[in-house]
Amino acid sequence: MQLACAALLLASTAVHAQATRTWVSGVGDDVNPCSRTAPCKTFAGSISKTAAGGEISVLDPGGFGTVTITKDITIDGNKGAVGSIVFSSTNGININAGTGTVVLRNIELNGAGTTRGFNGIRILKAGKVFIENVRMSTASNAGILVDSGAQATVFVDRSSLVDVSGAPASGADGAAIQVLDAASTVYVSNTTIFGNYKAFSTSANGTTLSGGKIISFNNNRTEGNSQPSTPTDVVYER
Repeated sequence: MQLACAALLLASTAVHAQATRTWVSGVGDDVNPCSRTAPCKTFAGSISKTAAGGEISVLDPGGFGTVTITKDITIDGNKGAVGSIVFSSTNGININAGTGTVVLRNIELNGAGTTRGFNGIRILKAGKVFIENVRMSTASNAGILVDSGAQATVFVDRSSLVDVSGAPASGADGAAIQVLDAASTVYVSNTTIFGNYKAFSTSANGTTLSGGKIISFNNNRTEGNSQPSTPTDVVYER
């Protein structure tokens, strides 16, 4: 009897164990263990099976669904197999990771649909967020929103933010990059910000400044945005 109970306990532990690396595929299934040979279908399905500090990798191109991140994690679409998220009528990625570090790499976010997506990436709380080679298009408020209380340091590199309407209906005053937290800073480099309502905003309603910082430090391109806006500081530009 004791041996039987021990065997059941070990089996249960194995079922609930989290891997340091998991995989998603366009032909995967979220009932799978998210291994390379049995990948999951969505980022949301995979994240629950990935240990804190682990990595979700994309095996082949596909649409992997919206996701909420509550721990240290890396999501890597891989250069040869870009992971896509379509986020009509919602946010693409929500980050509420405490003081954790989140890395988003090689991902496409598209808010197109009958009702536009709200924010491509909404950061509610995090220590550091790295946004690398991320292509974000079509949102009704912000491409990257650092919300009040986030207390995050965000690094945006080699990315593009396009067609964020962000018009200040109901006082939204969104932008491609919007910071509503006085304790947060966004560093932007090698990034294209084109065809949006605004490139940058540290305002919640068009008049009240958050005190947050958006720092441009290398080789950014802002063109074709409807309303003029500037980062709070420029460290280096070429």
